Amino acid sequence: MPAPKPQLPAEPLCLIFGDEDFLVRERASQVFEGWCAGAGGEDHEIVNGTVRNATEALQALAKLNEAVQTLPFFGGAKVVWLRAANFLGDERTASSREVTDRLNGLAKVWETFDWQGVQVLISSGKVDKRKAFFKSAKKIAAVEDLSVADKERGSKAALVVRQRLAELGKKITSHVADELILLAGSNLQQLHTEADKLAAYVGARDEVTRQDVHEIATRTKQAQAFALADALGERNLPKLLRVLDEELWVVKLDTKKSPIALLYGLISKVRTMIFLKEMLRLKWISARGGYPQFKSQLEAIPDDRMPGDRKFNPKAMHPYMLFNALGHAQRYSEEELTRSMDILLACNRQLVSSSTDDTLLLQQALVQIVKKAA
Repeated sequence: MPAPKPQLPAEPLCLIFGDEDFLVRERASQVFEGWCAGAGGEDHEIVNGTVRNATEALQALAKLNEAVQTLPFFGGAKVVWLRAANFLGDERTASSREVTDRLNGLAKVWETFDWQGVQVLISSGKVDKRKAFFKSAKKIAAVEDLSVADKERGSKAALVVRQRLAELGKKITSHVADELILLAGSNLQQLHTEADKLAAYVGARDEVTRQDVHEIATRTKQAQAFALADALGERNLPKLLRVLDEELWVVKLDTKKSPIALLYGLISKVRTMIFLKEMLRLKWISARGGYPQFKSQLEAIPDDRMPGDRKFNPKAMHPYMLFNALGHAQRYSEEELTRSMDILLACNRQLVSSSTDDTLLLQQALVQIVKKAA
């Protein structure tokens, strides 16, 4: 079923902004193309709003004003787009007195302007809502703030994946979409590209599967780092030592990485499993059921019951990563996880102070953690 057509603003002036460039660009393109199709003609104009200084900002505003004031050559309606303006927020260029005065002057003129046959679209990243330009424009404009709060970023990313695949005639379940985000990251432009890749990869099939995602999705550096922690969680010693060897080889080639960073990733994994054990004990979550049930249980936990520091807050982590870790936590007892933290902390001290080979120290620590008591 084809995706529904996007709704277009009824007002002749539209301001679209937000901290996600991809969302702003996509929505602004929808409005511009929709308005142009409705207006007909060929006299529509795009003014580049990305400037380097106040002089260029004033030139862009002059072009915008000229385009608005100039009637279409063949009559009819006209659409003008000030695209990707970067001087409406708190940037240095936006603080220029001349730029501020010119913006305020435009907004005042537009309050009494005869908009018959003219539509103006402005897209931007940041917009300072305290400034007179925004307050004046808001009186007559359709204002769309597409900023995404941190706690909404995961759901927004999943929505982008599902919507794009729906446009391409494909389906994806919520947990597979979340796993894609876990692997590829939450950059919306990247996820749009990943959806296109997946649609091409599955071919005639209607649905994208977990296997498709793992076979073709781009993995971020963070996702690659999960491999070592996941092998620890799986309590799979051969796999764990193999992945450790691969990671240590990467460390030798990349001076920005270190064995200490690998150790901290393992400490974070064990700490997460301890959190999950405690959440199970408190009956906040259940080990039974699938990912949708787990995600609902997680979202139902009051924020004030969680640590304020995001580093220690399970709700600040990706829910699918937590769901995977829940299965891993079942492979260890609480005593084993507590002992694992002691082993990793001792390894940390040795990595800093001992002359023993880093590889040997990490291997010894991981063998002690993974082996089961007789």
